Amino acid sequence: MAHRVVVFVRDGVLPIEFGIVHRLFGEARTAEGERLYEVRTCALAPGNIRTDTDVTLSVTHGPELLDTADTVVVPASEQDYAPPEDGKLPRPLADVFARIRPGTRVASICTGSFVLAAAGLLHNRRATTHWKSADAFRRLYPDVDLDPGVLYTHDGEVLTAAGVASGIDLCLYMIRCDHGASTANEVARGTVVPPHRSGGQAQFITEPVPETGTTSTSAARAWALSRLDQPVSLRELAAQESMSVRTFTRKFRRETGMSPTRWLVEQRINRARELLENTDLPVDEVADASGFGTATSLRQHLGRTLGVSPTAYRATFR
Repeated sequence: MAHRVVVFVRDGVLPIEFGIVHRLFGEARTAEGERLYEVRTCALAPGNIRTDTDVTLSVTHGPELLDTADTVVVPASEQDYAPPEDGKLPRPLADVFARIRPGTRVASICTGSFVLAAAGLLHNRRATTHWKSADAFRRLYPDVDLDPGVLYTHDGEVLTAAGVASGIDLCLYMIRCDHGASTANEVARGTVVPPHRSGGQAQFITEPVPETGTTSTSAARAWALSRLDQPVSLRELAAQESMSVRTFTRKFRRETGMSPTRWLVEQRINRARELLENTDLPVDEVADASGFGTATSLRQHLGRTLGVSPTAYRATFR
């Protein structure tokens, strides 16, 4: 049976975050075209749910749908901008979250993390929220290990995304965890979004879009992606943009939220994952084609990032 994703919406929900979940999980298919996920929506009670726009959602399911969920996603709502002073859920909401079965994957987008924290799901866990709400979150929930500088977090069966667009990254990450990089990349291609941004990437990027007339580092990134199977030095990357290493590194971090070295390692890992899933190449050849050089190096990087060996990863997702 398809994995059931239930989106729990509240009055004042942000339509874009609600739509992200339906679109991305709904796009994931098997090679035969069958849906990998069944996405449903529920609310505190069936009926019309106000959004933060002039659009109203007509929700046909109540909280009983949570009893059947494999994954629950809580988008943000206007309600989160003025959380209760005691940080506790109103009794009706507390009863709703008590319905979620133990072991169910639960995720929030943006300030939906306030609801998870109030429900006790983030106690002593690492989490994130929108950077503008970080101070209020820390004041209400000091028991949560809040990291407002990242795009998303994953701690046990609970995940949180920083806000709006990072909800896309989080959904693709969950699809990648469930079905591998190839399926997640197909979803990304079908929805015309970047296939992968690391959860540890900076939430607030100083210069996400270069100003007109300024120099970007995009050409260097494209050049590096075309030769991941070869050594790529920081000096060579800087030379693609006719910059000094120092200027290039500063510009790169401002545009991507990470260092060139870290970005390059992540691209190599993504390439290795695709090769492990889609080819029968021996592990040492995968390591060579993705730029890690040796099977030992690939094993170390994959283990550090995913907690599995190349052979185990291939056995899971091939």
